[in-house]
Amino acid sequence: MASKRLLISLPDEDKSWLEGYSKVHKISVAEAIRQGIGRLKKDQRQKTYEELVKRTRGLWKKGDGLDYQLKTRAEWERS
Repeated sequence: MASKRLLISLPDEDKSWLEGYSKVHKISVAEAIRQGIGRLKKDQRQKTYEELVKRTRGLWKKGDGLDYQLKTRAEWERS
């Protein structure tokens, strides 16, 4: 995986916390940041999924969706 360098500015308190976290977990500060970004991305995907479920809940108004799905797939198998 290709990597790019990134220069960031942090408040002293956050930098100190990050360094302490890294020492306790025996990882580099860079690795702690990579893990944090990974968690943030995962959390955001989950929130996006949950929002989509909320926005689309109740859209299907033609009866039981599972019944429709099973009938449609049965038609495919007969073809």
